[in-house]
Amino acid sequence: MNSEEMRAGFWIRGWAAVIDFVILAVILAMVVSFLSVAVGSWRVFLALRPGMPQSGIIEGFGRPFLFAVLVFFVVSSWLYFALMESSPSRSTAGKRMLNLYVADVNGKRIGFWQATRRFAAGRLLLNVPYVGLFYFFCESLRIALAADKRAVHDIFGRTAVLRRGEDIYPACGGVLE
Repeated sequence: MNSEEMRAGFWIRGWAAVIDFVILAVILAMVVSFLSVAVGSWRVFLALRPGMPQSGIIEGFGRPFLFAVLVFFVVSSWLYFALMESSPSRSTAGKRMLNLYVADVNGKRIGFWQATRRFAAGRLLLNVPYVGLFYFFCESLRIALAADKRAVHDIFGRTAVLRRGEDIYPACGGVLE
């Protein structure tokens, strides 16, 4: 890495992840809306109420519908991250907005399968009930406390999230570093 490239820290990576999550959530909401109309379960949305038990939601939509939504979310997330992080921009929309990018440990562009390995060792595990929350906690601690600022999925993927230059956010006073 040259002197203009730095490892991205916890907070700036966190904000990029929030941006990416919002993008994926909007896409998921649109697909779920169209899918629910197509299969006739749109009335279940109208019956949803705060505090409704999980069993009522599962019963209303049905396990096959919810499984299809989960599969769609996992596959679309995988393609979003793997295709964008292996593209010439080397970044997702969230990373690009914050001037971050993914590179291999030598600072070079990663390929699709390396990005897939990175996704499988990270974001895929976040979708597993209970395991995902524990994994998220470990990932966050690793980025925040480790000197190399690499998450567990960065280590398995042999990657790093980098940013360019010191003066990207002069108005923030270093808050996002």
